[in-house]
Amino acid sequence: MKTLLLATAAAAALFAAPALAQDAGVGSIGGTLGLSQVEAFGDEATIETSAVDVAVATDIAGFTVTIDGAFNKPIDNDDNVNSSVGGRIHGSKDFGGFRAGAFYGSSEVLGDYMQSYGLEGQYYLSDVTVSGSVAYETVDDLDVEAVSFGGDVAYFVNPNFRVNGGLGFTNFDAGAGAETDGWQADIGGELKFGDSPFSAFANFNHSELEDLDLSVHSFTFGVRLSFGGDLQTRDRKGGDLGRSAAGIGPVAALLN
Repeated sequence: MKTLLLATAAAAALFAAPALAQDAGVGSIGGTLGLSQVEAFGDEATIETSAVDVAVATDIAGFTVTIDGAFNKPIDNDDNVNSSVGGRIHGSKDFGGFRAGAFYGSSEVLGDYMQSYGLEGQYYLSDVTVSGSVAYETVDDLDVEAVSFGGDVAYFVNPNFRVNGGLGFTNFDAGAGAETDGWQADIGGELKFGDSPFSAFANFNHSELEDLDLSVHSFTFGVRLSFGGDLQTRDRKGGDLGRSAAGIGPVAALLN
């Protein structure tokens, strides 16, 4: 049922994109290739993945509703990594230079679903967006829960060229007294090609859960089709909230 819910939300965002582009909405559709080095419990694995993601944001009655989702599929399945789907829905409001809101999300992890509940905010300067968020995540059947805090700074060299960096911290409880802290850092950027709707992007992420001996190094790159304006407009209208939301769900999905 949860898989159907997430797939339906992603499909709705995909098919709504052209209509929202004509109705002051913003968003994007992207294709990504990724290479991840996972070290867990003394074992190492290199995972090559592909993904299709979609994000749509539109204003409804003075509030912004943003839906983002992604379908991830391994390219080489020698390590028995399963495909996964995940997504979030955000509700936020722009108070004139400051956006505040909340989100709910779900992603497949270890054959189950990690539910995510969070609060988020963004502060807009002339060429800089500062984002912060907190998330509580839980996998009920596995007795797993995590609390994550994250921050991100995006600098717009011009409205069509963004560079960004983020840092996050997590307290992870796997039950039976197995509690640990973790952190993650990432750096990336996106360049939109003039008046074309297409852009190219790349990102590097490093994540660790200390006492569980888990670390992940991921490099992703791809192309994106945007609608509703340039990259800075997409950012300021809530279309990129999923990029900076706190949580370990996307990293944990590599363990499927």
